[in-house]
Amino acid sequence: MGIATSQQLTKYYDQYRDTEITFTKDIIRTLKLDPRQVYVKCNSGQWPCIINSTSFQLAKIIIGVKSGAFAALAIKDPPTVNLKLCFFHDDGQAVNFFIAGKVTKITPYMNSKDLAVVTITYTQRPPDDFIEITGRLLEANANAIRRREERIVINEDSKRKLGLSKEECVVIVQGVPRHCILRDVSFSGAKVILIGLSQYLANKEAVIRMDFEEPAETLSIRGVVVSADLIEGRKDICSASIKFDENVIPLSFKLHINNYLTSVRKTQLSATDQIAMQKAAQQEALAAQQKAAPINGAAQ
Repeated sequence: MGIATSQQLTKYYDQYRDTEITFTKDIIRTLKLDPRQVYVKCNSGQWPCIINSTSFQLAKIIIGVKSGAFAALAIKDPPTVNLKLCFFHDDGQAVNFFIAGKVTKITPYMNSKDLAVVTITYTQRPPDDFIEITGRLLEANANAIRRREERIVINEDSKRKLGLSKEECVVIVQGVPRHCILRDVSFSGAKVILIGLSQYLANKEAVIRMDFEEPAETLSIRGVVVSADLIEGRKDICSASIKFDENVIPLSFKLHINNYLTSVRKTQLSATDQIAMQKAAQQEALAAQQKAAPINGAAQ
């Protein structure tokens, strides 16, 4: 966090302004939200609440109907409120901020008589930290659909940009773990090299485990071996392609893939800009030479 440019933050805000994030356990863990430090503040009071969802425009929180928060927020013309959120950096450092808003809707939660959902519409653009934290996740989800088949060949450079700690991984096929070498990876699948007979791998359910850094974690993704082919010249080693079950792909994995794709795009854009600048400088120099040529000729 804290490394996105103002241009990138504006892009997040404009593209995903109305896209809501529902705070499931996976999202809470991936974004490193501390649910114990979510509060709603109104006048001089501050009460803990449950954040149900958020966008860059509004948030929905859950409170008890018998709580002090409900008494303060459910009046006819409620005053300005502030939603307090707390996230953690990878190094464990907390980042806290308030987002100002107004109560625009209150409804029962899941037909409950004890809980209510309060919609808080923001009255200002949320802090940059909040836009960056949620914007990266929204971008990763969007690219997981739009760029799902883009293959990333594993080498030293891509391994570093992906945050992979090593290219060795484990694939569990029918309950049997097999040590493999990761050859390429995408949002939707992976290709590995492993010891085994191809006819016993194809069309079998599999779980691949990969080790990542920053944060240090082992991610397991369930899928199916859609093809397995023998390596030329070897009868005991094959190349297996695994298609992931899209319903269980961890958000953290999507972020790793998205970080690589965006970093590569930035490098490509930077190289393109440099080439354009060099061409412009060459054209300016040529134009200056052509302008000076008649003067020099006249002097002779």
